[in-house]
Amino acid sequence: MKKKIAILGSTGSIGKALLDIVSKDRKNFEIILLTADTNYKLLYKQAKKFNVKNLIITNPKKYNLLKKVNKKNDLNIYNNFKNLSKIFRNKVDYSMSSITGINGLEPTLNIIKFSKKIAIANKESIICGWNLINKELKKNKTQFIPVDSEHFSLWYGLQNLKTKNIENIYLTASGGPFSSISLNKFKSIKINQALKHPNWKMGKKISIDSATMINKVYEVIEAKNIFNVNYKKIKILIHPKSYVHAIIKFDNGLTKIIAHDTTMRIPIFNTLYLKDDKKLKSNKIDINSLNNLNFKNIELKRFPMVKLLNLLPSKQSLFETVIVSANDTLVELFLNNKIKFTDIQKKLFKIINKKKFLKFKNKHPKKIQDIVELNNYVRLKTLENSI
Repeated sequence: MKKKIAILGSTGSIGKALLDIVSKDRKNFEIILLTADTNYKLLYKQAKKFNVKNLIITNPKKYNLLKKVNKKNDLNIYNNFKNLSKIFRNKVDYSMSSITGINGLEPTLNIIKFSKKIAIANKESIICGWNLINKELKKNKTQFIPVDSEHFSLWYGLQNLKTKNIENIYLTASGGPFSSISLNKFKSIKINQALKHPNWKMGKKISIDSATMINKVYEVIEAKNIFNVNYKKIKILIHPKSYVHAIIKFDNGLTKIIAHDTTMRIPIFNTLYLKDDKKLKSNKIDINSLNNLNFKNIELKRFPMVKLLNLLPSKQSLFETVIVSANDTLVELFLNNKIKFTDIQKKLFKIINKKKFLKFKNKHPKKIQDIVELNNYVRLKTLENSI
């Protein structure tokens, strides 16, 4: 019997990688739903290639254009995620949530009850709304697997083991494009320089987050939420080759090192084929990389964003949404040549340390509207204080 799957964000890098994997094993899969925000041409092409009958495209203008392209009216096209009950008669076997940004939180929450297993690649959902997601997962008995290479590696390394026995977790960071340039050159960093990640091919937003290292701060928050581990137990190590993705030190003296090639195909493949005894062709163990792991501690003068970890409350709060929303806005300003690269960090710390935002350390998200409304407010105030 074919496995039924749904892909939220099918036109992004994660979605395209998943579809490429499925394309090599189409006899075993039936895609029930594909979604996008603006790229209606690629979404339509994907639907035709994989014979998908249900599409969601959230941008109103692109929705109308896609409706016009669907001349045969052979596709069910929706413009929001409130129609999932019309699309799914039963739970699908697997859902991928790879919509970027806080906009991905509501679709992620909505599709959980229609999924037996959900793989989540949306950082903002796990950072800002993990308590809401976890509640839905338990309520609907839906299995969750993280997709980020670091968190998938941790998840895989902890199979059949207890998180209470973790002494320390180490997340690795390549150091991005600025791991070795002179600090006095940071003020003159250009957009094209910040986008040149040495190891990974990523979208513009996440490339900038990697260059500032806030991406790794996000991953620490995610690890704390997913595995219920105290921040004090989670460390960051610079690892330029990005071959080792996570290290777990246990309280019995043993240490696990999880390594794989720098490709998202490996975690995506394994979330899809979990326990299916399916093999993935991959490179042989890189002996040269293992002999030259070259781990280093974080240089805070180079990556001051890591200091954000000292400001985070021990329990999940709305303050994480403040950080994510302010940073998203500042990165957009940088990509539009409105502010300098170094302004991202400077303005972020200035904004989140305002009294009106610090109070959210003691407030917890009770419903999705709390996060959405705060996101809109923070973005507005960030723009007012940054231009």
